[in-house]
Amino acid sequence: MKKEILFGLIVLFTAVSCNATNKTKSTSTASSKNVELACVAFYNLENLFDTIDGLNNDSEFLPDGTYKWGGMKYKSKLKNMSYAISQIGTDNSPIGAAILGVSEIENRLVLEDLVKQPDIAGRSYQIVHYDSPDRRGVDVGLLYNPRMFTVTNSKSYRLRTDDTTFLTRDQLMVSGYLLGEKVHVIVNHWPSRSGGEMRSRPKRNLAAGLTRSIVDSLFKVDAKAKVIVMGDLNDDPMNESCATILAAKKEASEVQPKELYNVFWKTLDKGVGSLSYNDQWNLFDQIILSHELINGDKSKLRYWKNEVFYRNFLIQQEGRYKGTPMRTHSGGVWLNGYSDHLPTLVYLVKEKK
Repeated sequence: MKKEILFGLIVLFTAVSCNATNKTKSTSTASSKNVELACVAFYNLENLFDTIDGLNNDSEFLPDGTYKWGGMKYKSKLKNMSYAISQIGTDNSPIGAAILGVSEIENRLVLEDLVKQPDIAGRSYQIVHYDSPDRRGVDVGLLYNPRMFTVTNSKSYRLRTDDTTFLTRDQLMVSGYLLGEKVHVIVNHWPSRSGGEMRSRPKRNLAAGLTRSIVDSLFKVDAKAKVIVMGDLNDDPMNESCATILAAKKEASEVQPKELYNVFWKTLDKGVGSLSYNDQWNLFDQIILSHELINGDKSKLRYWKNEVFYRNFLIQQEGRYKGTPMRTHSGGVWLNGYSDHLPTLVYLVKEKK
């Protein structure tokens, strides 16, 4: 890898900067200038479990468990996930994802094994992780390239309800400097739709309320805080949890200070999703940005564009589920795939002074 890439990517290209106040169909203007660029992404790694019998409910992912989860399968899973991660964002940033939020990981150990894989070892990804009380033992975490992002603070927030038997993933907040500017990243994996969307909805609404309270606490300290909310929300952008409680708006032009913009709402409107269920695409894997990244000072860090990372190697190429994400198992059969979710990403740009 070239020396200049190792110390941060400065790209000379035709910068398409988001003009969020433009009400026409095209919200971009093009101008040739020197800019710095960073890819920020999220990926549900679908059951990245080790083979060790832990204190959590990991019985399915043990050598004698339902999935016969031995060393060979675990190593193959690490190889597949690291290759996928190595490709995210490289169309515009050869250094790949500067920040990557992840979910469905069993513990810190699996992340340590992951970042050592040959495909991404050269990036020296660092880890932010806290154990969650989730019954299955899955957590969220953050990987970051220290050449691009410097962490200053992190905290794990627990969702507490009147039902003491309900256990879910904690929400992770990481603050630091990306391309020299302070940002706050909140990584989520909200409660699933187990038992049905309507029956499980109140739990996701509570999770959305917790996320909103974290966001508001950041705005209380700094009204111009640059906040990035990401995660598998188990809801689509128009659902109550996202659109009403978290209050992430569809139109960038409507986003005011201390408000949020859901960059993937219009993506789903176009029929593009991050996972498929019952022959329908959903976009649960969202990245949501605060006002300052959308309508703030255009000379500073700002949103350029977003993408659902749809690549053929991540997609089932034949059979009943052709065209959907190539997952690790299906119907109890090991497919040696990647994940039932596709990664999502945004590019942030900043003028080089």
